[in-house]
Amino acid sequence: MRKYAKNAFGRFRRDESGSVFLIEFVIIFPFIFGLFLASVEMSLYSLRQVHLNRGLEDAVRFVRLNTNAPMTHDQIKTLVCAGAGNVSNCDETLRLEMISVDPRNFATMPTDVDCVDKSEPVTPERGFSLGQQHELMVLRACLKFDPMFPTSRMGFKFASDGSGQAAMYSISAFVQEPS
Repeated sequence: MRKYAKNAFGRFRRDESGSVFLIEFVIIFPFIFGLFLASVEMSLYSLRQVHLNRGLEDAVRFVRLNTNAPMTHDQIKTLVCAGAGNVSNCDETLRLEMISVDPRNFATMPTDVDCVDKSEPVTPERGFSLGQQHELMVLRACLKFDPMFPTSRMGFKFASDGSGQAAMYSISAFVQEPS
C-alpha cells in the first residue's frame, strides 16, 4: 500500500499539465480576495450607516414633537441608540451636536465633527442646545466603530483616530413644533 501511494504521489509531482492554471490563480487570487474583503467591509459600513440614520430620525421625530420637554444629551443619545438597532457600543461611541440655525443668516456647522476618541481624555460635548418653538435646529451624530478588516483596502480608506476606530456621521435638520 505504501509503495502504491508513493508511486501515485511521484506521478502527481512530475505532472506539469495544470501549472498554467496555477500561475494564473496565484496572480489573480489576491485581487479577487481583496475585492471580496472590500465588499464585505463596505456592506457592513452601509448597514451601520442606515441604522444610524434611522436612529437619528426617530430621535429627531421625538424631540421635534416634544418641544417643551427638557431633554439632555444623554437622553437623546439613548433615543438614537434605541432606534439604531444593529450598532455595537452605541452608548460609548456616539456623540451628538445640536445647534440652533437662523435660516435668514445661515452659518454652517464646524467642518470638524465632534466625535469620541478613546485614546484621548474625555472632553465635554460641544454645541448642544435645545431650541424653542418654530426654531430651526441641526442635529449631527458622530459614531465611532471598529472596521472589520482594518488592513483591507477599504479599511485603509477610513480615517481612524488614535485607538484605531473609524467615524461615520449623520445630520438631520428640523423645526421645533409649537405646543
